[in-house]
Amino acid sequence: MNKVILVGRLARDPELRTTNTGKSVATFSLAVDRRFKQEGQPTADFFNIVAWGRQAEVICQYLGKGRQIALTGRLQSRSYDAQDGSKRYVTEVVLEEFDFIGSKTMAAEAAITITLAAATIRRRQKQHRSQPIICL
Repeated sequence: MNKVILVGRLARDPELRTTNTGKSVATFSLAVDRRFKQEGQPTADFFNIVAWGRQAEVICQYLGKGRQIALTGRLQSRSYDAQDGSKRYVTEVVLEEFDFIGSKTMAAEAAITITLAAATIRRRQKQHRSQPIICL
């Protein structure tokens, strides 16, 4: 089983990109407070988070640095070749679900937006069921 549950604050604004195939991907860093202090000072762990598709778009639209969220996801390791020719390794959390925490007004507005977006997607899927789906 590979399951990660985190509650923390965005350490920086999310960055939204689009892949060559047109899929949205957002990346951000989440600061999660530790239960204990180090030399009397609060300390946190920082996790790299990756969100895909509609979740990526919603996160970039409604979340910014300092905003608190709860999320679940899976831990993923990958490697890539850097420009200097060295091999780099990355461990990140791939987002599965998230909830807004904090201001009830902002959370309620975001929940309404997500619900409306999901309804729009379902309606479009129903309209296009008879058409073949082409994956790029």
